Amino acid sequence: MDYAVVRTGGKQYRVSPGDLLRVEALPAEPGATVDLDEVLLTSAQGTVRIGTPLVAGAKVTARVVEQGREKKILVFKMKRRKNQRRKRGHRQRTTTLRVLDIQS
Repeated sequence: MDYAVVRTGGKQYRVSPGDLLRVEALPAEPGATVDLDEVLLTSAQGTVRIGTPLVAGAKVTARVVEQGREKKILVFKMKRRKNQRRKRGHRQRTTTLRVLDIQS
């Protein structure tokens, strides 16, 4: 089983060819191809390569499926007995990727 661990948007993801992956927003149009160069680990035919910190020459190729936004998160702050309240919302922008190939 071929897989890789990549880092994007400050998070790490374990991916295999054909996987759908939702990451923080990347500047690419739907249908475009994106190369994820920060590969921390690769596994192919039972051989595992671990980077220090990155695996040299490895990259993951993915296609952008869609650009979207996550569900709204409400942030509510209140100080009791002071009549002080603040309500804000946030929707994180995301990019959905389909992993095409892992080159190690």
